Amino acid sequence: MSVSKFCRLLKEADVGRKDGEWFPRWIRRYESAVEAVRGRLPVTEERVIQFLQSLRDSGTPAWQRLQAVRAVETYRNLVLRTDQPELTRIRLKLGRIADQERATGRTQHSGHFKDWQAVGRIDPNEAAIVQQMRREMRLRHKALRTEKAYIGWLRRFIEHCGSEDVQQFGEAQIKSFLTELAVEGQVTSGTQDQAKCALLFLYQTVLGRELAFLDVTRANAPERLPVVFSRPEIAILLPEFVDLKRLMFLTMYGAGLRHGECRRLRIKDLCFDEGHIVVRNGKGDKDRITVLPERCSEGLREQIERVRRLHQRDLAAGFGTVYLPHALERKYPNENREFGWQWVFSAQNMSKDPRSAAVRRHHVGEKFFADSFKAAIDRVGIVKNAVPHSLRHSFATHLLEDGADIRTVQELLGHKDVATTMIYTHVMNRPGIAVKSPADVL
Repeated sequence: MSVSKFCRLLKEADVGRKDGEWFPRWIRRYESAVEAVRGRLPVTEERVIQFLQSLRDSGTPAWQRLQAVRAVETYRNLVLRTDQPELTRIRLKLGRIADQERATGRTQHSGHFKDWQAVGRIDPNEAAIVQQMRREMRLRHKALRTEKAYIGWLRRFIEHCGSEDVQQFGEAQIKSFLTELAVEGQVTSGTQDQAKCALLFLYQTVLGRELAFLDVTRANAPERLPVVFSRPEIAILLPEFVDLKRLMFLTMYGAGLRHGECRRLRIKDLCFDEGHIVVRNGKGDKDRITVLPERCSEGLREQIERVRRLHQRDLAAGFGTVYLPHALERKYPNENREFGWQWVFSAQNMSKDPRSAAVRRHHVGEKFFADSFKAAIDRVGIVKNAVPHSLRHSFATHLLEDGADIRTVQELLGHKDVATTMIYTHVMNRPGIAVKSPADVL
């Protein structure tokens, strides 16, 4: 009731357009942090400071916290009709911090300045070398999954060496660790290569050391054919999915998207008029363009409208921000609230960003579709060892079977080398093949 009164009085007050837009959102955030008394929100210096500290801990920059204080002051004047408590001291302090942040491009957190936008939260209880590696990876915009994998290999290497002081170790210990993975751990060549990349990043990028040639026992690298669904299998799988999961199925199969690329689609990257999808930051941090299936168009438009309504509710509640890649969030502070940057496949609930701790609405998680996919395969009785990525394999194979040029398929998939795309020629169904099985002529 009190917030509604504030919104009504604010329209009659002489405030700027931006303040008129954002003050109600900050007051709703303030309402969620304090308990109303007789239908009014209490405004005391202690409560305001606690509110600002919660905003700071969630990664809100000082210039936005300053805007929040001004909103509370305006609420105090219009609704409570008083000029107490005096919040000028808090505003002046936040103004100084905001100036420092603009000058350094950094955000204050818990009384210390850090490269918040580029680095985010780092657990001070972790080993010093782990913290150092996280910081370097985030400054270079490495993906969160890459960071988790590399940190995991670093911890295993520390356990292998028996000491966190990895500076004292070198080529001999790295060779021993990687060889042990291949011989005793019997890992695949891809797993061994990932471990090697993690340790090379540690020594060459984090510690700044040049490593000599590593003569390592290589893990076996058997050639594997991709798991591909036949067209009849796609036809019996599709009815097993409904609503959002059905739309994700059609988008991955119809556009050749990786599972992660599908989940990370932004609204601005769906080009309905041109009939294509722009895939941003794909594997290798590369962009590409692929086809937008007509079968998906109507469903994607309806999903965008659902996201629009959800985003409007989030903005009204004082939220509505979304993760922006690299330094865009610092360069364009308000861009993370723009509708075009929102995820097409938005999660039902908001969650805390694992790096910045900001509460946001992220895209659906990996298990959202993967678990249903596995269950659907079991239900229809398909015994192939398939995963959501098999839909991308099926897209490429079926295009080639329909006579598509292999270079075109390479571009749609985003393969760097056409040799990678050539593997699908080995699993194509070639009608009229000029070979007859000897068993058939007995």
